Amino acid sequence: MPVVVTPLKEADISGAIDCIQAAFAEDPYNRWVFNDRSAFSPARNRISLRIRCLWGIRNALFYVAKDPTAETEAGRERVLGVAMWLPLRKADKGESWDEWMQGWVLWGKQVGMNLWWGRGGLNVKRYYIWKQRQAQAQAALWDDPEGYYFCNIVTVLPSEQGRGIGKLLFQEVTRKADKEERKCYLESSLDEPNTKIYERLGFRKVKEMDCDDDGELCKVSRF
Repeated sequence: MPVVVTPLKEADISGAIDCIQAAFAEDPYNRWVFNDRSAFSPARNRISLRIRCLWGIRNALFYVAKDPTAETEAGRERVLGVAMWLPLRKADKGESWDEWMQGWVLWGKQVGMNLWWGRGGLNVKRYYIWKQRQAQAQAALWDDPEGYYFCNIVTVLPSEQGRGIGKLLFQEVTRKADKEERKCYLESSLDEPNTKIYERLGFRKVKEMDCDDDGELCKVSRF
């Protein structure tokens, strides 16, 4: 079965969301930040992911791995894996006017979603604990003034894991970074098997931090 990696298009979003939801169903961070599973809303989560995907098409390095020989019921190529990287930005370079505007557009859509759909089981306290710890880690680790390519998400359908699809998704950006002699960065709350996979791809774990909500922990590794 061939695998083709292409930039995300709007027609791919539904399949990309299916992939993300399936792959992250048992992810430690997902289970920690949506700790009340009875309140979790897959429908609301789907809308949130769609908003993020639409933003990512314009503002990120967003790729999907697809099987061009297999179609979904909607007649679209089946999405097997997804990766989104935040682009390189020098430490002394602020946001452009367009980036600033796009950030506010994203925020506005998310606020509208929350007003209509509610939080969908999201533990807001834990979400901001994670954001704070993430900012602290990046402030401590990001010491290259040329900036980093940040892998915000990479995932492969559980049924398709072990076929090298994740490697193909990584290589879309890591080869670019190697050519430019720039660094890459990622985070993971799933130690095994992710750590060994990332190390085989050339990453090195540099820090492990706890997101602590009154003793209920989510451990996040930085590479």
